[in-house]
Amino acid sequence: MDRFLFAGGFKRRVLVIDDEFINRELLGNMLAEHYEVVYAENGQEALEKLQGDESDISLILLDLLMPVMDGFTFIEKIQENEILKRIPIIVMTSEKEAEVKSIKLGAADFITKPYDMPEVILARCERIIHLSEDNIIIKSTEKDHVTGLFTRDYFFEYIKRIEAHRKAPADVLVFNIDRFHLVNEMYGRTVGNTVLMRVADTLGEVLKDIAIIACRPEADTFYVYCDHIEDYSPLINEIQDKFINSSGSAKIRLRSGIYLNADAETDIEIRFDRAKTACDKIRGDFTASVSYYSKDLHLRSIYQERLIKDIDQAIENGDLKVYDITDVKPKLRSAEALIRWVHPELGIVHPGDFIPLFESNGLIQKVDNYVWSKAAQQIKEWKEKFGRSISVSVNVSRIDIFDPALKEKLRKIIESNGLDEKELMLEITESAYADNAGSLTEVTNSLRESGFKIEMDDFGAGYSSLNMITTIPIDVLKLDMGFVRKMEENDKNLKLVEIILDIAKFLDVPVVAEGVETKAQLDMLKCMGCQIIQGYYFSKPVPADEFEKFIVQENG
Repeated sequence: MDRFLFAGGFKRRVLVIDDEFINRELLGNMLAEHYEVVYAENGQEALEKLQGDESDISLILLDLLMPVMDGFTFIEKIQENEILKRIPIIVMTSEKEAEVKSIKLGAADFITKPYDMPEVILARCERIIHLSEDNIIIKSTEKDHVTGLFTRDYFFEYIKRIEAHRKAPADVLVFNIDRFHLVNEMYGRTVGNTVLMRVADTLGEVLKDIAIIACRPEADTFYVYCDHIEDYSPLINEIQDKFINSSGSAKIRLRSGIYLNADAETDIEIRFDRAKTACDKIRGDFTASVSYYSKDLHLRSIYQERLIKDIDQAIENGDLKVYDITDVKPKLRSAEALIRWVHPELGIVHPGDFIPLFESNGLIQKVDNYVWSKAAQQIKEWKEKFGRSISVSVNVSRIDIFDPALKEKLRKIIESNGLDEKELMLEITESAYADNAGSLTEVTNSLRESGFKIEMDDFGAGYSSLNMITTIPIDVLKLDMGFVRKMEENDKNLKLVEIILDIAKFLDVPVVAEGVETKAQLDMLKCMGCQIIQGYYFSKPVPADEFEKFIVQENG
């Protein structure tokens, strides 16, 4: 009988409701060894006890025929209260018809009078309490306490049961709230929970005719299992409009991933993983609110997983090749390190395939550290071979910036190769500055104080203002190739390049024009006073051994 006791020997409470003193005494004697017994003489008195200090009741033993308030009325009253209705009731009666009626009203079981078998009564009490507590635990874990939607495990289990008896085509939908973490950070979790509830309500309202079951598996993500329809565009637009109106903020938006007519032969969790892949595909893309899962997307996700799996081996095998591109001709000024992945099975992996992928999952740090080391080794080799220093620019990603060990890592690379800090130039993109100006200013100031040179890469490609280059510490401004390509189109574009060069000159910050491909572009930039030029006009990216020809030419 140990199961009747809580930790520390605390007994569960049982409420006995009977107007007959002798019946109360009989039941009390049977139960007292295992339970704390509370008594009431009628339904009205019992309700008062339940709503007072003695409401922590695990079981009710109820007589039906009583004055003031009979057992049937008591059961009906209990069923009207969401909290009290959870307490199981065992009816005590000798009438079969009363047994049936009480069970239909909500009683859990019955005990037949007279009470001649104490062990049977105890066994029934134990079983009902056990079943009730199991049910309470199940109910508490079945639903998300914030939105009232199913939790992940129950959601998937119910779908499996649904599909065992249902063969109709179905769609799986994943919704995510963009930048939801900012809501919690700026306004607190109470407001965040309100937003989550509004999303759940909006999904339920708009999708009520097709949604079969929904859940919130985690944080700001929602899953919906729906009857199949061909076009979700009107519904997605309606969801977005209603959510914005209900939340009162157009800055928060829902994005969605949809797997239409999802293959029922595929595990249900995998189907939702695929819809989530589609949803993640448009993360940060405010021009799109819905993305559909497709075979091509599936193949790309498998390809990306292969790259993630193989990156460590690529670094170990030296499959990542560092290429160089010259800055000027005829006078060689410096080089920029570019990464290329020569995969033993997949062939050449384009940087556009793996760089954004690794930036999104943090693996870019491994790539960056590899490039820094290889670039430093190459600078050292050229110094020993040609007797001169060729500085090389290397990329520093946004994730690197927040690495507290960044400066120490760079210092070790510099010292192990016998270099000066200025020989390994650090490129940080303009967009990184725009997103994290405060943190970046602190980090770049620290790096510059240690002797490193900082370059702002892709200037003009983002949304920053020209004022940025007056406030953030940099040593070199690299003009995005988009400006170079457009400056021949009209006078406005040409004038914009002139303005940027004038501002940089006023601030005494040298400018590197990227992406120069023609002599006309070169001549225009030289006429405007741009002294450092980089691009295919001089050379495509080449391996280090091919780059050496420029050094040889420079040495004469």
